[in-house]
Order: sequence, then structure tokens, then C-alpha cells
Amino acid sequence: MTEILFYHLTRRTLEQALPALLEKSLERDWRVVVQGTTAARIKALDDWLWSYDAEKFLPHGTKNDGEPETQLIYLTAESENPNAADVRFFVEGARAAPVLADPALAPQTRVVILFDGNTEAELTSARAQWKELLQPGATLAYWRENEDGKFEKTLEKTG
Repeated sequence: MTEILFYHLTRRTLEQALPALLEKSLERDWRVVVQGTTAARIKALDDWLWSYDAEKFLPHGTKNDGEPETQLIYLTAESENPNAADVRFFVEGARAAPVLADPALAPQTRVVILFDGNTEAELTSARAQWKELLQPGATLAYWRENEDGKFEKTLEKTG
């Protein structure tokens, strides 16, 4: 069964936290989909990932770049999975349940719901998703940033 992880940002922004998580995914030879809710947010992430660190490169693309099936990291505001992702990050309150309900869209290994705890809408969405995804047989893990900005698992619950 696909792992479902909730990552609660309290100290860093999505732009600060996401690149390291994407780097770790690529180190594991995982293909990635990052799903947001708006084209504007996806465009901003696309621009950010090209310039977030002069020393690093995260190969990524969007529908506008063409050949989505070849992208190691695919950014989208839709429920598509053209690169057969191993891990899927849901940001900006994007809902995981519709994607998980369709085997063609669901990632093979892991779901990460990454939310900003300083944004009421994202916090509310994460709480609703926790309740919605905690079904029989599902195991959800909650990770929160500590004082050093590192993620620590503070809760694991099985439905």
C-alpha cells in the first residue's frame, strides 16, 4: 500500500522545503509529480526550481515543456500522472483522495501532503484530508518541523 505522509511546515516556506524533498526522491531513483491547485502556483514553482540554488539542478517540467512522460519531476495543477510517478507531492491544498482512488493516477510508493501551517486554508485542508484518507488498511504519518527546521515524525495512525 502507498505510504501517506503529512509534512507540516511551520518554519520554512514550501519553496524552502520542497527542493530538498525532491532531491531525496531523485536520490532514490523515484519519479515525482508535484500537484498544486492553480496554474499560477505551478508556474511559480517551475520558475523557482530553475534558480533555487546555483550549485544544484533539479530536472523538471510541466505540460508546457512537452514530453511529460520523460520528466523526472513533473509539475501540474491537474490529476495526471504522465511520468508514472513513484511519489506524489500535494501542495497548496491539492486533494489526494481523488488521485489515490484511480490506480492510473496514484503514485507507486508514497504520497506527501505538504502544507503550510501558517496558512489557515492549507491547515484546514490538511485536517480534512487526514480524516478522509484514514480508512481501513491505510497508515498515515504526521511529520512536523522541529526547532532546527528538520522534519520529525510525531504521529502514525492506521485506519
